[in-house]
Amino acid sequence: MFNLFKKKSNIEITKIPKHIAFICDGNRRWAEMHGLPPLEGHRAGISNFENLVDWFIKRGVTTITFYIFSTENWNRSEEEVNFLMNLFIAEMEKNMKNAMEKNLRYRVIGSRERLPKKLAKLCDELEEKSAENTAGTVVFALNYGGQDEIVRAVNAAIKEGKPVDKETFETYMDTGDLLPIDLMVRTSNENRISNFLLWKLAYAELLFIPEHWPELVRSEKLWQHVLEEYQKRDRRFGGGKKKNYSGKQK
Repeated sequence: MFNLFKKKSNIEITKIPKHIAFICDGNRRWAEMHGLPPLEGHRAGISNFENLVDWFIKRGVTTITFYIFSTENWNRSEEEVNFLMNLFIAEMEKNMKNAMEKNLRYRVIGSRERLPKKLAKLCDELEEKSAENTAGTVVFALNYGGQDEIVRAVNAAIKEGKPVDKETFETYMDTGDLLPIDLMVRTSNENRISNFLLWKLAYAELLFIPEHWPELVRSEKLWQHVLEEYQKRDRRFGGGKKKNYSGKQK
């Protein structure tokens, strides 16, 4: 656990990540730690979601993405998958109201295939109703896989029959309209990216923390830590540090 925040720290406005992506890991482990049925960890994982979004948006983050169900998660038990689908339906209905009250744009990336019809319809409705909102963008990666997204984009580009460059290829992707990711955060001591936003993660900073997702989603101290950690990073995008490599006197 982090032993931080003994004194209030200052966040540099000029070094705020514009796009933060979260891999929301450890819900079941958190529930077991607290003597709860494992599936209750998923419910705890969304219990303070709106406050987390508000906090980061107020500090200058413009896009927040949450990895909530991967293309591989269908391999979990039928009981868990059904529980999650019903939880997502309730969450989409709740966020419909939240989007309009707080002027937030919502995006749901990933394939609608295999989703329950009611959930797929709610995803479409949430995107349509909030499309013109301007206060910030909230993204749910639902039935999402980074490789799957790229393959679908390749097939769409082939169908068009036109050459593509990096910029035009992105227009075929679920995430084409989103900013590149500045910071990816994964909870629960898992140090991998698990097929998440492979294209958008190209130059992202990565932060892995030991706390489980239900802890992070409820802890302003951890939110503060996320931004403070980003402040320490020196992002060079492959350019290297500015040094006099030639050895010549200027």
